[in-house]
Amino acid sequence: MENIETNIGRLMFNELLPRGFSFINESVSASGIKKLITRAMHMYPSEEVAILIDKIKDLGFFGATVSGVSVSVFDNEIIPDKENIVNEAEKKVSMINDEYQRGLITLDEKKRLSNDVWLKTTEEIANKTWKSISESNPIKISIDSGGSRAGVEQLKQLSAMRGLIVDPLGKIVELPIKSNFREGLSIFEYVASARGSRKGLTDSALKTANAGYLTRRLVDVSHDVIISTEDCGTTEGITIMEGEKDRTTPFADRVIGRILAQNAVSKNSRKVIAKAGDEVTEEVAHRLVANEVTEVLVRSPLMCKLAYGLCINCYGWDFSTKKKVAIGVPVGVMAAQSIGEPGTQLTMRVRHFGGVVMADVTQGLPRVEELFEMRTPKNLSPISEITGKVHVEQTDEGYRVQVKNTKIKPMEVQEYFIPLSMTLDIKEDQEIVAGTPFAQGYLDPKEVLKIGGLNNAQRYIITETQRVYEAQGIVINDKHFEVILRKMSDKVIVETVGDTSLIPGDFITRARFEEINAEVLSEGGEPATVIPGDHKGSDRGFFGGTRG
Repeated sequence: MENIETNIGRLMFNELLPRGFSFINESVSASGIKKLITRAMHMYPSEEVAILIDKIKDLGFFGATVSGVSVSVFDNEIIPDKENIVNEAEKKVSMINDEYQRGLITLDEKKRLSNDVWLKTTEEIANKTWKSISESNPIKISIDSGGSRAGVEQLKQLSAMRGLIVDPLGKIVELPIKSNFREGLSIFEYVASARGSRKGLTDSALKTANAGYLTRRLVDVSHDVIISTEDCGTTEGITIMEGEKDRTTPFADRVIGRILAQNAVSKNSRKVIAKAGDEVTEEVAHRLVANEVTEVLVRSPLMCKLAYGLCINCYGWDFSTKKKVAIGVPVGVMAAQSIGEPGTQLTMRVRHFGGVVMADVTQGLPRVEELFEMRTPKNLSPISEITGKVHVEQTDEGYRVQVKNTKIKPMEVQEYFIPLSMTLDIKEDQEIVAGTPFAQGYLDPKEVLKIGGLNNAQRYIITETQRVYEAQGIVINDKHFEVILRKMSDKVIVETVGDTSLIPGDFITRARFEEINAEVLSEGGEPATVIPGDHKGSDRGFFGGTRG
């Protein structure tokens, strides 16, 4: 039996833990509690886990009642060399202004360079302030405990320097606020920051309504997606790859809770690590990563063959139980709420494309709505309609891009014009495939659907919506987006009617279309057809075309 040096609080905490847990002799943060409960869910029945959560909650309330952390204004310690750092920054900005006066740089460059100096200065003071605060400081304890009480961003304003602020239109005010709340703001600084603060408060109030409306529309469209059977029998799936561009969620986290559609094979040894039909648990996911499996084909709601609802295997886990989803679970409503609820946390951010601040680039909640509505975005990048070799010619107006496909007869040639304001993403003599974007910017989902097909359009919408959420640190499982996109692409447009009672141009669900055709075929009649490239979806957008 070994001796452990610990304290009373940790003894009280460890007393709550059920058998099977080793002694935890460290501070347990909010993320630590999450990991602990996840582990308990794997080891014990849900009734026992519920009791454990209650015990931890009671101990937390007891501790907060008898101790508590009070924050004093003097806990906001100011670093001694703050003044020197600010003076250095002022000298740099003065030199930038001199260069502008002499005509060496443009007004836009002057603003950008000055803003960069102040952003770096604010960051430097904030980092030094954080490092100088002692571990027993109540503010440090509050921030370290996690949750939504306070963060380093709040500490920066209290003890370091508020820095650059935005006006009500979201533009950066060039004059930074050099003071912090501990020192107090000057009259100018107070008035300048009040404008942005008021904008923030009104935005929060208005944005909540927009997020609620998005949730309502998503529920409206997906409420009939319910788990109805064990397995639809499909062998199709979607590919999840490691290191996908624009995705920050790790590969292991994206495959957990899925059912494999085919064997997962190691990249180097070609050894089978997991078989088709296996559930990807945390253990299997770590095994895949350890054996250098870089891509897997998994079952997906997008590929489910059921006419109505979804099957268990195409959906995978219900993350509230970490087990396969049960029959009757309304996964459509769950998907809608999982996407809509975090909408309030999405903030409008100014996007930097190639170092240039572009004011009319849509981000946050409006970008999510734009994607679901299949609208043509601003700052649109043209995409190639054919596969071939690129020739780029720069003119005074912009770039003339020519794509030649010499591998077919007669030779295919397409020309595109890209304005000088856009940053090219292609090089001279580069071989590209149909659907490749020519410049940095957003793609039109309707164009992606027309040129690249339904699967590429679905993948683009999932990647782009996830990029908006992940930029704010919000993690939503891909399958929720897949459930919504299944409904988005659930309509077909009738082209020829055959012996059916349909009318050309009819806009009906895929399941109903297949039902009508099956009836006609059973009677020896001629089936109807749909517009090519539109067999499983429509480019008419989301909420306008998926009710019914």
